[in-house]
Amino acid sequence: MVSKYLTALIFLKNGKAVKNFDDHESMGDIFHIAHMYNDGGMDRLMVLDLSTDDKEHEINISVIKELSRIMEIPIIAGGHVNKFDDIKKLLYAGASKVIVNCSKADAIELAQEGAERFGKETIIASIATVDMFFKKKEIVDYVDEFFVLNETTATSFENITDLNYTVFMKEYTFERCVDILKKEKVWGVCGPFLNDVNTDIMKLKKDLSDNGINLDSLVCAISWDQFKLNSDGMIPVVVQDYITDQVLMVAYMNEEAFETTLKLGKMTYWSRSRNELWTKGLTSGHVQYVKALYLDCDNDTILAKVSQVGKSACHTGAVSCFFQELVKKEYVEKNPIKIFENIYRVIEDRKEHPKQGSYTNYLFDNGLDKILKKVGEESTEIVIASKNPDPEEIKYEISDLLYHLMVLMVEKGIDWQDICQELARR
Repeated sequence: MVSKYLTALIFLKNGKAVKNFDDHESMGDIFHIAHMYNDGGMDRLMVLDLSTDDKEHEINISVIKELSRIMEIPIIAGGHVNKFDDIKKLLYAGASKVIVNCSKADAIELAQEGAERFGKETIIASIATVDMFFKKKEIVDYVDEFFVLNETTATSFENITDLNYTVFMKEYTFERCVDILKKEKVWGVCGPFLNDVNTDIMKLKKDLSDNGINLDSLVCAISWDQFKLNSDGMIPVVVQDYITDQVLMVAYMNEEAFETTLKLGKMTYWSRSRNELWTKGLTSGHVQYVKALYLDCDNDTILAKVSQVGKSACHTGAVSCFFQELVKKEYVEKNPIKIFENIYRVIEDRKEHPKQGSYTNYLFDNGLDKILKKVGEESTEIVIASKNPDPEEIKYEISDLLYHLMVLMVEKGIDWQDICQELARR
């Protein structure tokens, strides 16, 4: 059974999150709101650009690019998509899909051009009425799904297309939401009730699951009675940052804490000192959102991968509880990711704080053309070295190219996160 989606909406006006199409009152810090959606259990984020001219459109595209850097859930972008270049810019900004408005006269041609260049799986068509669908029926050949703007259209839409669709619910009742999500071709719902950051998405998912809706919620692969517990009936939990892999803390769970963690999507422990349930961050605000839970080979220890809100996992204010160095042997860093990030930071620092005699600063001082010339030269050197049977020369030339590429990345404001995100999207 295919999982259904809960989709949050952000309306974007002049780079700011606003209430809706007609009410442009600010909703607050857009990145904080996006983080709440991302970590709170939402499945997708739809960003609708309300710009009225190309200048504002560029501002909003920049915001979408910044959002894509911090979001793990897919971003769908729409609004002010008037030409193929708009589709391209939004996809390059990090959107996984772009919405083409069926009410536009050239909607079919626009969807076709986008699908032929980037694949139909990157194109969604928004539609308000059944009549509009029949007028633009050919668009089904170039889109992956529909975004149905009128809730009353949802029932009729089920019988006229084989494509899946997401329904915008302007007015929400739980019963109506269940009814819509039970339709075979409905992929998900969105609407004001989901946009409210106070909505408990994990609880909503549990309630929907109890009513037969298949959702991407936290369900444990084995039952609690298969865990090997200590003498207190608890299991230790090693907590790790899901991005950096840094170990943040160790705590304990009993069955109630474990079930609460699954229900809330937030790490919840049993405090042995206070003898009570403890959801991390309720008082400090440093919540730990669950990304993944693993059980070791002996079934007696849990590894939790989490998104840590705030910089402190430790009650002392430290990032990690493990900050007291006991023994350390000097070693050469072998982690490729850390090496790339460390070199990038050095290059970035050279640009911000020039150092006399630095080759990196020589490149920056001579500008983009000089950097590009070196990238071209090093690329050619790799081709030449590849004809040599000695692999050492190839490694040397590849390292040179990667260094000059990182200089180019810093010059253009692109970091490794941008590159990794693009590779992952592909």
